[in-house]
Parts: sequence; structure tokens; C-alpha cells
Amino acid sequence: MRRQDVDLDYGMIRVRRSVAELTGGQRVYNALKSEAGKRTVAIPAGLPVSDSHMKICAETGAAGRVFVGAKGATPRRNHFNRWWHKARGKAGVNGLRFHDLRHTGNNLAPHTTASTRDLMTRLGHSSARAAPIYQHGKRDREREIADAIDAMIVKAVKRGSRPQGHVVGTDDWSC
Repeated sequence: MRRQDVDLDYGMIRVRRSVAELTGGQRVYNALKSEAGKRTVAIPAGLPVSDSHMKICAETGAAGRVFVGAKGATPRRNHFNRWWHKARGKAGVNGLRFHDLRHTGNNLAPHTTASTRDLMTRLGHSSARAAPIYQHGKRDREREIADAIDAMIVKAVKRGSRPQGHVVGTDDWSC
């Protein structure tokens, strides 16, 4: 990741390429798996992505790398994992893998107003097949859905019209 890929003013990160570290330590820089992988992802405001990291840890200039080791090299997976474990320990969070951040964020996204298409865009997926992996049910969500449907019905009744998609209602029944 390069400085030009991070916009702290708007809390956005641009995803443009990938890197894989092979078993022998060789790095392979690739284009993303699909065009859908190229995307800009918003960072939740409450996450501690800060100017201080960019000032202290990242290289200068637009092409400067965001993560640089003590000797000026891009960190290897095992070095990054050490940094991650140290940061995780300081935060008092044990057992959280770095990839769990992606899963957690994208598990929470469907519980907002995000559509499946929004989720696909955020994840960089070109098909809806992978989206359900992140869509775990939430116990309270069923009540939220019912309450939202109720609010739509109440609003439609106050307007004197039927809710969108109306097929049958209590006024259509004769007992």
C-alpha cells in the first residue's frame, strides 16, 4: 500500500493491487483477481487510523510505502504478524487475526442499510456468490426487520395508501 492509496481526510483506502508471499519468501506482485477488486473502501471513523502512523512509520512522498520495517524494507508476513500481535496485545485483544478485521467489518455491513451490491463492492467481489459468507444472522435483527416493516405499514396507512408490494391486507378479508 502506498501513501497515495490512503486519504485520511476522507477516511478512504484505495485497493489497486495485491502481493503474495510465497513459501520460499519470494513476493509476487499481481493485479487484483477481478476488476471488481479495484475499489475505494471507507474506514469507519472510530478506527484509530491516524496521521501519526503516516508521519512516523510510512515513507514520504505519494509513492511512499505505508508499512516499512526498521531496516527500510517492506515487512514480511512473519514480521507484520509480530507487529500485529504487539498492537493487539496493547489493545488488550487476544486471538484476533488480522484477516478477522475484514470478516468482522463485512459481517457488520449487512446490518446497516448496505445492499448485497454494496457489500460486493466493498469486498471487491464480482459475483453475489461470496457475499452470504459475511452475512451472519443477528438475534435482534429479526425484531429490527419486523419493526421496519411495521413502520412502513403505519406510514402507508396514514397516507391512505397500501404499502408498496401490497397483495392482501386485513381490509381485504371478510370473516
